[in-house]
Amino acid sequence: MFENGDYVIYGNNGICRVQDITTLSIPGVDKERKYYLLKPVYASGSTVYTPVDTAETLLRPALSKDEADSLIRSIPDIPLIPISDEKTLEKTYKEYMRSNSSKAWVQLIKTIYLRKEKRIMKGYKVTALDSRYFSLAETSLYGELAVALDKPREEIKSYIASCIDSLPSEV
Repeated sequence: MFENGDYVIYGNNGICRVQDITTLSIPGVDKERKYYLLKPVYASGSTVYTPVDTAETLLRPALSKDEADSLIRSIPDIPLIPISDEKTLEKTYKEYMRSNSSKAWVQLIKTIYLRKEKRIMKGYKVTALDSRYFSLAETSLYGELAVALDKPREEIKSYIASCIDSLPSEV
């Protein structure tokens, strides 16, 4: 169970802070059922309520600083998404986004980045599908890393690049 003040990842809402654990006084809602009141970090004014008893499937703890640093160091070794069929591409992208996994978001970013580079080199435009999911994955990943590393979200992309550049190269 999460506590007040914990940072969690909640679906498409990204990183949220547990504001309270409470019951709801709404007609037709079980007055005894407990809910997490979540405040999305990067969507001011938003509030999310999710039942405590079903939260394990929807919520996960946000990365700690050590976990975030470890994830960044492992980025070069994280494999690309195996894409077998362009027709099921959106389904695959959705599965990786819904997995609620920062590693899966890295896989999406890496895979789409390389797809974009190949398309541009061939003189093609980047697909709207790739652009949309690239942006979603970056928003989710960078928001979580920003909180874990106590850095502004706008600095995360360059921070990741500098960390990867400083890794020892293998011979």
